[in-house]
Amino acid sequence: MKTNNSIAIFESKIIRRVWFNEEWWFVLEDVVFALTDSQDIKQYINKMRQRDEALSKGWVQIVHTLSVPTIGGPQDMNCVNTEGAFRIIQSIPSPKAEPFKLWLAKVGYQRIQEIQNPELAQKRMIEIYKAKGYSDAWIEKRMRGIAVRDELTEEWKKRGIKEEKEFSILTAEISKATFEMTPNEYKKFKGLKHENLRDHMDGLELIFTMLGEAVTKEITIKEDPKEFPKVKAVAKRGGGVAGSARKVTEKELGRKVSTKDNYLAIPEKQKRLLKSPKPKKKIKYSISKKKSNKK
Repeated sequence: MKTNNSIAIFESKIIRRVWFNEEWWFVLEDVVFALTDSQDIKQYINKMRQRDEALSKGWVQIVHTLSVPTIGGPQDMNCVNTEGAFRIIQSIPSPKAEPFKLWLAKVGYQRIQEIQNPELAQKRMIEIYKAKGYSDAWIEKRMRGIAVRDELTEEWKKRGIKEEKEFSILTAEISKATFEMTPNEYKKFKGLKHENLRDHMDGLELIFTMLGEAVTKEITIKEDPKEFPKVKAVAKRGGGVAGSARKVTEKELGRKVSTKDNYLAIPEKQKRLLKSPKPKKKIKYSISKKKSNKK
């Protein structure tokens, strides 16, 4: 599953998804949150099952645990396909239900289009980031970072890396060597919970993330490690190159590359403008001409 296909947006709410058995499967908690705005999704789902006995009995038929891509590596989450989502909607008394049904139908149609023309997926992702308030410069870095990440994971797969836990460990090794923080530690540092970490990185953070993964990919191709411990060692070295570059950069800038900034409250484009130095006011100089006293 490519990262740039792993999320969709419903009325500004992120719905994580995976392509499995030739159809989209949506993270159950994201679907419920989009329809209820509940602050305790797990409790809401438990109460929903208690209210709807038929739903609870058929739960295992519509809800499946699937591996969902996250910034810290794939994680197992409860997911439903479009049919399952419609069944869940029936148990949620919400005026948002009908628009959500139409949205699900549209998402399914878009996926068919993307299979026929993969460039559409990238174009839609760019549109989503623009709608969320990201600048063109940031989007360019983010999209390039996605491509680099995909290239790296493909090289890992060629060398037998298939377990989700292994992908997570390798990603953490690169991040730790690059930023001295694992992805989970980085999320806590930025005050994030379920959000995508890279969507809350600034331009420099994205560049060093990309550098660590790009160097890891190049070393992997060059040395062709076959065993997981060796692949892990390469990941640490690749991240180390980015880490060394980060330290040099921090010395030159006189500040840390990693920041606690996020885009939870203020969109990236707006925050970028707020941080930009204000143009200095031009001072107008006037030359006064003295009248001659000569007669």
